[in-house]
Amino acid sequence: TDYDTSDRLYFEPLTGEDVIEIARLEAAKGTLLGLVVQYGGQTPLKLARVLEAAGVPIIGTSPDAIDLAEDRRRFQELLARLGLKQPDNGTCHTVEEALGIAERIGYPVLVRPSYVLGGRAMEIVGDSRSLTDYVGRAVRLFGDAPILIDRFLADAVEVDVDALADGKAVHVAGVMEHIEEAGIHSGDSACSLPPHSLSDEVISEIERQAAALAQALGVIGLMNVQFAVKRDDDGVDQVYIIEVNPRASRTVPFVAKATGVPIAKIAARLMAGESLSDFDLERERGDHVAVKEAVFPFARFPGVDVLLGPEMKSTGEVMGLDSDFGRAFAKSQIAGGTRLPDGGTVFISVRDGDKPAMAEVGKNLRELGFSLIATKGTADYLEGAGLDVARIHKVREGRPHLVDAISDGTVALILNTTEGAQAIKDSYSLRRAALTNRVPYYTTVAGSRAVVEAIAAMRRGALEVASLQSYT
Repeated sequence: TDYDTSDRLYFEPLTGEDVIEIARLEAAKGTLLGLVVQYGGQTPLKLARVLEAAGVPIIGTSPDAIDLAEDRRRFQELLARLGLKQPDNGTCHTVEEALGIAERIGYPVLVRPSYVLGGRAMEIVGDSRSLTDYVGRAVRLFGDAPILIDRFLADAVEVDVDALADGKAVHVAGVMEHIEEAGIHSGDSACSLPPHSLSDEVISEIERQAAALAQALGVIGLMNVQFAVKRDDDGVDQVYIIEVNPRASRTVPFVAKATGVPIAKIAARLMAGESLSDFDLERERGDHVAVKEAVFPFARFPGVDVLLGPEMKSTGEVMGLDSDFGRAFAKSQIAGGTRLPDGGTVFISVRDGDKPAMAEVGKNLRELGFSLIATKGTADYLEGAGLDVARIHKVREGRPHLVDAISDGTVALILNTTEGAQAIKDSYSLRRAALTNRVPYYTTVAGSRAVVEAIAAMRRGALEVASLQSYT
């Protein structure tokens, strides 16, 4: 919305009626070549069919291809034809249908109403009682809209891919590995470009699948794909497709800055008829790592819970650039307003499934000179792993308890994972105390690993400032 760039600006609601009227007004002034719907998020994509029916040309990816990516049945047929994997899923309208689907694919499941933005009302449920409650609420809120149910891939790594296509050739512009595991909304997760832990084989397979999808959909312009990488029982990494959006995603500005390639501009030229071969996209990229971090408004909203999940909570993004992942992640945290401690006491409390991984994190923290405190269950496990850990009460176990320690400045860093409605409710006061006292707080194992790596990197030397251009 820049008056120096645009010939005309219209400030009108993004509804079919308003956009059609604007298109007719422009057509009256000359030839209307068409509309680009790829740069406005999900809302313009939903208008593509309406605009096409009204005779308004759509530039770039066709409305039918957009519908193919949106329609669950058609998309499943496409994936089957391409031999690509998707988490088991189903669509329902009633509690009985929902329970049948969940029984078939197994708990936990990811449930959401269709046709909502930002992960609104999306939840992970682990039993039939929670699912029954969810479906009842969803029907009251969203009426007859179908409810989508997917098998939740626990402990999977989520990956975002942005790609350019001209209808034939495909260029993968960026592969981003999320720091938080699958189940955290992509807009709330930090991510690394290039991926910091995935193997070259997995990255190549992800790029192959993204290219196959773009070609099958006939994408002209931009496309975003969200993948999940989960290790199977045989220790083999399996790649699953979560969703495909034939449009620019929120990661496009990040990829452009991290790589120095103006992918939004190139996509517009592709939509206007140019070919990928007209652009030099195979140039060597800089030897650096870029980390995108989400910015949250928690401090401005008393009572809000800082626990991350499938429903998006962030209101902005920052990025850190450096020669390695640890330093880039440290910069991203500082840019987002989080000051990482150089020493002090770390509180650790994690669910049972995360304890083996957190023992390794605790060992690394001890090597960095931090002292550890934990509640009974976690302390027992960490002591069994050979770590020196002080014990502290949960709030319901009496004072002095953890919230007291946070309030008096004893705790420098909190690493806490939880599951189950009661456990989440019990740890709410902990999260609020951390927010009020500005104590860094990480709610996933992957985030905990990343912050320890960042602290270690900062110990090796002061962070340096360099221009964006020096990296790209």
